[in-house]
Amino acid sequence: MRNENSSLRNQTRSTWLSSVTLSTRLVETRSALERFRAKREAISAERAEAAQSLRLARHTLEVSQKRLAGRLRLLYEQGPSDPMSVLVGATSVDDAINRIDSLHRIAGLDREVIVAAKTARAHLTVITQRLAVDEARAGETEAATAATVVALEAAQREQAATLASLSAKRSANSSQISTLESQARKLAAIPGPSQSGRTLTVLATGYSLTGHTSTGVPVGYGIVAVDPSLIALGTKMTIPGYGEGVAADTGGAVAGAHIDLWFPTEAEALAWGSRTVTVTLH
Repeated sequence: MRNENSSLRNQTRSTWLSSVTLSTRLVETRSALERFRAKREAISAERAEAAQSLRLARHTLEVSQKRLAGRLRLLYEQGPSDPMSVLVGATSVDDAINRIDSLHRIAGLDREVIVAAKTARAHLTVITQRLAVDEARAGETEAATAATVVALEAAQREQAATLASLSAKRSANSSQISTLESQARKLAAIPGPSQSGRTLTVLATGYSLTGHTSTGVPVGYGIVAVDPSLIALGTKMTIPGYGEGVAADTGGAVAGAHIDLWFPTEAEALAWGSRTVTVTLH
């Protein structure tokens, strides 16, 4: 049991070190998640702004095209609008030059606006599409990181439960060790003839019962029921395959070269069954 507690201490230390590493990784992953979320939100905001600019460019192009069409229609309705007709209909040379300049200037301005609007539309369309792809990728990265955080949190809870279980088991073992040591001290106080070094071949049977022995101590691992006429109560012994024991109980079925060995569970007692062993008395 002390060996088991030593093993439990090693397991506890290993699990604790693993939990420290896990906690560090969880903190780093949460920080990464915040960065990815901020990046995705920034891309989303940039995409929304680009989409708004694209709508404005489309609207400007539509308005400019309609305006140019309206001017051309108006010029048509008002009469000839080609340079020669303007020149012929002018009242003076200055009037003709002004009319021709006005036609070219208006048409040129409208064309410039339309070309700029088309260029802006094409450029903003490419930017909007690229930002949509970037936003989708950022969303995938954010989702994957969020899933990692969930998995790490679950692992952290599992490790905390493992540490609690190991601690509880160590505490239970320590309590049982104290109980067994107390029992051993009581049994050592029971007087009996010295049988040190004597060996005895007996039939050993496993059993698992609760309560106290005939000598008044609680049952526990190492308690052996014997026939006092053959093995005096209080005699310590080494049982092959079982370990150290002490004669501390009797029973109606225990007579002659027959001993009963206590086990903490019925399954362990059944696994031992009944077997012939040669014990060494101390």
